[in-house]
Amino acid sequence: MPPRRTYTFHGVLVVRVRIGIDVGGTFTDAVVLDSESYELLGQVKVPTTHSAPEGVAKGIVEALHRVLEEHQIDPGEVEFIAHGTTQATNALLEGDVVKVGVVSFGQGMEGRKVRLDTQIEPIELAQGRYLTSVQRHVEELQAAGQAICELRQEGAEVIVAAASFSVDDPSQEQAIMEQAVQAGLPAVGTHEISKLYGLKTRTKTAVINASILPKMMEAASLTEQSVKESGIAVPLMVMRCDGGVMNIDEVMRRPILTMLSGPAAGVAGALMYEKVSHGLFLEVGGTSTDISAVVNGRVMVDYAQVGGHKTYVNSLDVRTVAVAGGSMVRLGDGRIKDVGPRSAHIAGFPYAVFSDPERLTKLNVVTVRPRPEDALDYAAVENEYGERFAITVACAANFLGFVPEGDYARGNRESARLALEAIGKAVGLSAEQAAERILELASAKCLPLVRQLLKDYAMDKDQTVLVGGGGGAAAVVPHLAKTLGMKHRIAKNAQVISPIGVALSLVRDTVERTIPNPSQEDILRIREEAERQVIKAGAKPDTVEVHVEIDAQRNLVRAVATGATELRTKERGVRLAREELRRKAAEAVGLPQELLRWKGGTELLEVFTGEQEVKKLFGLVRRSRQPLVVLDREGVIRLQLPHGLVLETTAAQVQADLQTALEKHSQYGDAGIEMPKPFLLVGGRVIDLTGLVSPEQVASLAAAELQHLPEKERVIILLGKRV
Repeated sequence: MPPRRTYTFHGVLVVRVRIGIDVGGTFTDAVVLDSESYELLGQVKVPTTHSAPEGVAKGIVEALHRVLEEHQIDPGEVEFIAHGTTQATNALLEGDVVKVGVVSFGQGMEGRKVRLDTQIEPIELAQGRYLTSVQRHVEELQAAGQAICELRQEGAEVIVAAASFSVDDPSQEQAIMEQAVQAGLPAVGTHEISKLYGLKTRTKTAVINASILPKMMEAASLTEQSVKESGIAVPLMVMRCDGGVMNIDEVMRRPILTMLSGPAAGVAGALMYEKVSHGLFLEVGGTSTDISAVVNGRVMVDYAQVGGHKTYVNSLDVRTVAVAGGSMVRLGDGRIKDVGPRSAHIAGFPYAVFSDPERLTKLNVVTVRPRPEDALDYAAVENEYGERFAITVACAANFLGFVPEGDYARGNRESARLALEAIGKAVGLSAEQAAERILELASAKCLPLVRQLLKDYAMDKDQTVLVGGGGGAAAVVPHLAKTLGMKHRIAKNAQVISPIGVALSLVRDTVERTIPNPSQEDILRIREEAERQVIKAGAKPDTVEVHVEIDAQRNLVRAVATGATELRTKERGVRLAREELRRKAAEAVGLPQELLRWKGGTELLEVFTGEQEVKKLFGLVRRSRQPLVVLDREGVIRLQLPHGLVLETTAAQVQADLQTALEKHSQYGDAGIEMPKPFLLVGGRVIDLTGLVSPEQVASLAAAELQHLPEKERVIILLGKRV
């Protein structure tokens, strides 16, 4: 390996870097980050290679080589490399899948039910394109070999092994898989996809996974080999749809986890780069905006659907709206009627705001249909030479001053004025009125999704920040925040927040089990299994954190483990004085600084609480609440609670004190116990224990989390309560 070099960036010597590559619909972006400061050292953009024989993998490889060459990166200085991929999503959207053979096993009455549950109807992936599977059922494992040969003759290129209780005992599925591999076919068992009961959904998820397995194995091998040939020694990681990354071995086993990973990359950037602990992240492109929620430092996930079918794949809970910076304007009934869903990109028109004002002379408003199949007319302006320009949301935002100097979406305000005056004249409005109308329509499309996310995750609007990412963020987010009366900010380097998110992602894995009335031993066992899984996927043991939650209605226990691929012991940034931390905390909860009090902390975390009066029922009911904020010493908000209590204890005493505090502050009713939300602070960690359903479970898991600490180690208990 060549000797390591150092680079000077703003006077700082850089010796270790992280590379993130994100595949978009049009372009593939690659970034290089300083591993210590997270500074963006360089970026490249190449066309996404959808039509290449190698698929998008070719563009990923090209982006990697260019970013190494153009920014003079020594491969030996790369300590982390990951990429997001649209390969799985594209294959499913376009119906580019292989036929799947299902071999099910079961005997007697149970066997007949297994046979029915594993007969998967064709799944429509695109208009006229279906994912099809063929099935054989066996009652003796020795018969699986013959069944596999028959399925292969029917066109099956990959095998799914399915047995009723494989989540508890996978040996039957494993025996079928071994025979498939001996016959030269890749195979997957339903137990590898999910540990949940429900054979039909588990088999359906496994069939979807298997249908893209051969293509994904080929692409993963190509990119992994290219990384090795470049001289990069660290393993290649791939973005998951839940915001984490996994290694190539996991991709080749569960490629379905990369589905819908595009929006997840942006949220990973919001979490790791922007340090969002409590907010809504809006990734705004040219055509659409993806909106997702981050609650107490955790991204919200839900089960993904494919072709209208529910799966057991945990994916980012993202709500997509067809409005963005490039959304075009529609006219109707003598007024500005709508914006989107078509964009300037689809129409192939330049944005007026990014055009030379000298070309925007003698403008006429014309109606166009961006695509021949479109039934809707959109407005554009045409100059005296027949050149046409799109009037977009970005034009309106620039003209009204929502896009700051230096922002990626910043254009020429004079150009925007000329185009808006033309369309305003056509509908009897001034340029200002036309621009405001366009932004009102854009915000109106986002409002229902934002309000629903706030409701779904019980987020306090006053303590939630809207964070904009993507190149079009400033065109949409500031006006939306103004309409809602919410705080907002645009992410640093917003236009490349997705590849930054890929570069900074943590390894992640999820273990789910169906367990009625789980015991404390069950909970600890599943926690340990999740920890093992994420270490197997590439995380360093000392960095792993596990969040456990229980859904009593569905008898579901879920453990989500995350960890870094390398240890980070060096502090970044400057440690702020306590008064500066108090100012930041006050800003977060919207209170005057003098109303916030310091309530203690750990070596690396500080806790502040305030006093706030809440009015309900038109002011007839008034209640007091104590908003709580936890910050690290660099001023990053790690936790926000609209109403919280603070207790100090030690590692030796935490189990007893936590259980006592929960029992004291819980409410009991016909629906059972309603506990406050418990968190622990220790060192620089915020341990989230909110997913459990009894004080005993919380206390037991807390003891497991802190078992290796010295008995006298200070621990802060936080309880989030309803007002």
